[in-house]
Amino acid sequence: MERFVNWIDETAGLNANAPASTLWLERIVFIFLILTTLSAPHSIAATQIAWLSGMMLWVVRIFVRPRPTFRPGKLDYAIWAFFGWSVVSSVFSYAPDISINKLRVVSLFLMFYFVYHNVRSARSVRFLAGALIFSAMVAVVWTPVERAIGRGVQIYGFQGGPFEQAALAEGDTILEINGRKVSSLDDISRFIAEDPNAEKFRAKVYHSDSYLTIEVPTGRIKPALSPDESLSVKRWQKGRTWRSAGFYGHYTTFAEVLQLIMSLAFGIFASLVSQRFAARTDVESGAGLFSIKTLGFCLAAMTLAMILTATRASQLAVMVSAAAIVLMLGNKKLIIALLAVGLPLALAGLIVLQQTRGVGFLDSTDNSTTWRQTVYREGLELWTASPRNFVVGVGMDSVQRYAKDWHLFDDGRLPTGHFHSTPLQLAVERGLPALLLWLAIIGLYFRSLWRFKSDSAVFKGIVLGTFGGAIGFFLSGLVHYNLGDSEVAMVFFFLMGLSLALIDQNDRG
Repeated sequence: MERFVNWIDETAGLNANAPASTLWLERIVFIFLILTTLSAPHSIAATQIAWLSGMMLWVVRIFVRPRPTFRPGKLDYAIWAFFGWSVVSSVFSYAPDISINKLRVVSLFLMFYFVYHNVRSARSVRFLAGALIFSAMVAVVWTPVERAIGRGVQIYGFQGGPFEQAALAEGDTILEINGRKVSSLDDISRFIAEDPNAEKFRAKVYHSDSYLTIEVPTGRIKPALSPDESLSVKRWQKGRTWRSAGFYGHYTTFAEVLQLIMSLAFGIFASLVSQRFAARTDVESGAGLFSIKTLGFCLAAMTLAMILTATRASQLAVMVSAAAIVLMLGNKKLIIALLAVGLPLALAGLIVLQQTRGVGFLDSTDNSTTWRQTVYREGLELWTASPRNFVVGVGMDSVQRYAKDWHLFDDGRLPTGHFHSTPLQLAVERGLPALLLWLAIIGLYFRSLWRFKSDSAVFKGIVLGTFGGAIGFFLSGLVHYNLGDSEVAMVFFFLMGLSLALIDQNDRG
């Protein structure tokens, strides 16, 4: 126990001479910070439990002597003004009860302060960055393993059978029958037969990027010796065409979080490689997680996982992030290496995209593209419909109540959701001031990262990686409402706190 406590003190950079009550509060807060880091790539529930527990203890710590001092800067003013305007917008919302409740999601920016004020040493930055990458590798490695194992029953040639009657399409994958997972036609036939008098059975199906639960009539099931004859299925195989989602359950969330962590890993990797190309003493890349070989393996596995998400915006964000990192390092050999590796990977991504979703990278016939075009137009029209909407917005999530009245989502022909763009969503829901304040936050954050200088390849890489990830986050946010995705927002603010804490420590020498 004593060794563990000493390790916590050394890693967290705690003052061993502080009063016992203060020291123990800071130790426990740092333990919750570690748990937050390890949970972030996998579970929103576990992450929020660890974060909120640590946050409450940190608030208690603020009132225990010696009290910490706070020196707000321009970024702090922009962040709190953004939150304050979100409150104003919620009060003037068309549906204030819904919008005020939504402020819980806006308050995720507090993750930034939790990390920033509890990371007191360069060693803790290095440890937490490594913990985040290492933890993400669990989901990353599981992704191709899960694909190799396969899941459900993907069916073809089922004309004349019950699945045609239920309007399934060729290549749809049946995952469950009456709430029970299936892995073969025998399973499907057996589970249906358990209730021979039922006129319908429930099937959970993966169809065209979505999961549906449908009722299938039993009238066309034939008495036969084999399941394929009974169900009129000519061919089946294990399903392997879904878009990988890690442990989140949604591919876009996984891809967006993976982009941020992948950029962090690539920043460190590229900085170490650049150091080696420059023929400098390579003392930092010899062993452990922050070695060129280990990070190279992590990046290769992350690239495969990213490709298997078939999420175009996040894939493009990773490429732009990597290009920005390499250009900032200014190493010609690294630029050539990135081009040599990046072009084949981009081609592989296009092939998987075509096989998984049946669309090209830029495809005007793709349903998701036409859907975005529709909601972009409707969002702009709603935002500019009146001075009130333009200044304070319509209120967060008010469209959930008034979408029909405002004739949104193709007048109800599309599922009610959001506007698939962070800037547009902010403008429509919270007005022009919220959009300008968010752009100010991003600009000030970029400025702080841009000015960082360090002789340490690892620390330079951490800042470069968070810079590239922030660029990717902003870019993919043009077509994804990633700021409204709690899992993604928490990782973004976590990395903001980590990188700015490192910059402050570096400035203090």
